[in-house]
Amino acid sequence: MCGRYATSRTSAQLDQAFAARLAPDFVEPEPDYNMAPTKQAPIVLARADDDGVHRELTSATWGLVPSWAKDRSIGNRLINARSETVAEKPSFKKAFARRRALVPADGYYEWYSTDDVDAKGKPRKQPFFITPQDRSVLAMAGLYEFWKASADDPWLVTFTILTTTAEDSLGHLHDRMPLLVEPEAMDAWLDPRPHETQELLDLLVPAAPGRLAAWPVATDVNNVRNNGPHLMEPLPAQ
Repeated sequence: MCGRYATSRTSAQLDQAFAARLAPDFVEPEPDYNMAPTKQAPIVLARADDDGVHRELTSATWGLVPSWAKDRSIGNRLINARSETVAEKPSFKKAFARRRALVPADGYYEWYSTDDVDAKGKPRKQPFFITPQDRSVLAMAGLYEFWKASADDPWLVTFTILTTTAEDSLGHLHDRMPLLVEPEAMDAWLDPRPHETQELLDLLVPAAPGRLAAWPVATDVNNVRNNGPHLMEPLPAQ
């Protein structure tokens, strides 16, 4: 799964990476090196207007709330969508059909169960930071939805991140990893028009072997209240 990631690029840097206009109500994001569910994060989606379809950078809350949900708390359980079932699951299938997004990230965190145990006899988990070898922006595949509690309330925009089986070099850390959208597939992935399920899934790929680097980081990242670029720094060599 992907339950924590880092996103520190400014809107100008994201515009350069994705050629996306700013949404009218977009608020410049603060760097967040410990992005967690229920927080607001930048996402890229596609909008259609008189000038055609263009990319838009907007803000959304992590944890997808389907339009039919009775309350927003369901989003806490829908931070990830499994690519194998995303087209059939009631929580995701409408968004998969028409509301696909890119979720920019510097990298993401995963926790590896070590052979050591804590005082309760449970395996200790070592956090790792996973990022592109060239430190470019990751474009994780996402879905977004609109939801409101009542007719008088403002729209809440939420998103989820698609995951797949981890490729071999990262599978020893965790069995799942985010799906990525490569530059040549971004327009087709964001296109709001309906597409065949397999056509969409074929646009998504796990990271190519060797593309991502991973290293252990301090357990400070375990506490969502901790933040700062130091969370991504490798642990000193022993």
